Amino acid sequence: MKTKAYAALTATSALAPYTIERREPGRRDVLIDIVYCGVCHSDIHQARGEWPNSIFPMVPGHEIVGRVAAVGGEVKKYRAGDTVGVGCLVDSCRECEPCRAGDEQYCERGWSLTYNGYEQDKKTPTYGGYSTRIVVNEDFVVKIPDRMPLDRAAPLLCAGITTYSPLRHWKVGPGQEVGIIGLGGLGHMGVKLAKAMGAKVSVLSHSPGKREDALRLGADDFIATRDPKVFDQNARRFHLLLDTVSAAHDYNAYLNLLRRDATMVLVGLPAPSPLDATPLVFERRRIAGSAIGGLRETQEMLDFCATRGVVADIETIAIQQINEAYERMIKNDVRYRFVIDNASLAGT
Repeated sequence: MKTKAYAALTATSALAPYTIERREPGRRDVLIDIVYCGVCHSDIHQARGEWPNSIFPMVPGHEIVGRVAAVGGEVKKYRAGDTVGVGCLVDSCRECEPCRAGDEQYCERGWSLTYNGYEQDKKTPTYGGYSTRIVVNEDFVVKIPDRMPLDRAAPLLCAGITTYSPLRHWKVGPGQEVGIIGLGGLGHMGVKLAKAMGAKVSVLSHSPGKREDALRLGADDFIATRDPKVFDQNARRFHLLLDTVSAAHDYNAYLNLLRRDATMVLVGLPAPSPLDATPLVFERRRIAGSAIGGLRETQEMLDFCATRGVVADIETIAIQQINEAYERMIKNDVRYRFVIDNASLAGT
């Protein structure tokens, strides 16, 4: 099926109209008309070849919300008209231990990314949500709860699950102090989710101007990290630190903010930073990482957010504004996620 899209043809070219070929739905596939697609900062890294695995031509987008247009003959979970989502994965091996446990994001044989990846045949490229439609196996599709605004739900498929998964895994709840390092697309979701789980939440940011926003989003405290004294003033304070920063920064400064037996979880992908073992060893602290979530957990996250009224703060754009949006994201000029109205693709 010929499908309208926006693509980067090379690492140095602007995104522009492009036509891709989508497969016809197989017996267990779902054909989705895409309504909205969130814009993740990783889209920029991939489309501009800043990470070493870019595949061109590239159609980015892995925060997809749409409506089911058709289903294969053996599909049981969805029917035409359902409102659904697709996140960062469209398939995995389904057979390794992580896949069997519902942790497809840690597939040992290699998952299929929604874009800039390959189908499980390891040779057919995948194309993402900067397009009018997508075909996905029903097992990698999630249901968007009826009461959620679709545009504000789209970023939950990446930013939401990326922060929800570690908060849930480390059992965040009432009586705990959680620090969210960085207040961007990921960080603002971390604040909302940790607060909804009952924790006392602090935002740690090098930008003092974000204090008002942090408190509006639900944070109980704001710590401006440009002042080195705050690291001594808040030593041994937090049960969990969720580090959402993708720019290079010093992990060691933050480790002393952890209580004994506490954990700092990295969900950003900054350049390598030296790590001093001393603050880990002498307080039995941990530094860990976490990547998105499996399909079962993603559905759990969506249902949790719907129950508690948690959605992303967004700015909606037309696809024709995507190159400008990339430049604004680099300047941190968005509060807090761009979302593409895919109806704008109709005229391309």
